[in-house]
Amino acid sequence: MNRIQLALNVDDLQASIAFYSAVFDTEPAKVRPGYANFAVTEPPLKLVLIEQPGRGGSLNHLGVEVGDVDTVDAEQTRLAQRGLATIDERGTTCCYAEQDKFWVEGSPDGERWEVYTVLGDSASSRASTDAPSCCGSATPAEALPAAVACC
Repeated sequence: MNRIQLALNVDDLQASIAFYSAVFDTEPAKVRPGYANFAVTEPPLKLVLIEQPGRGGSLNHLGVEVGDVDTVDAEQTRLAQRGLATIDERGTTCCYAEQDKFWVEGSPDGERWEVYTVLGDSASSRASTDAPSCCGSATPAEALPAAVACC
């Protein structure tokens, strides 16, 4: 299944979980410290909540979740043929999951989009504290607590 991912910064994770559970009539698929995600069936949406007090109500990043690595590869090839810059991140840990993904850059307003597939669950939120950011956070990862530095 392919679906759009919308990652939001929220001030209060528990209040946001309650709100979005009601809005989409579904419970979160995953909840970790400072993090929750919903696999919404209708409309097809991966909603990610990242607790960052003082930054609530802002966009963290955008993405497209795809079903497998072959689709990640095909999309990266297609976008490269259209002249869009991509940054590869294979075998990375982010969002409490092992992922293969790439980032698309070059939008007129500077947004980055990730195209990714989940390879498996992970107990950690990110691969290392040396990474500049995870999942497109506008704040450098070193400035955020480890639990919220990744999607």
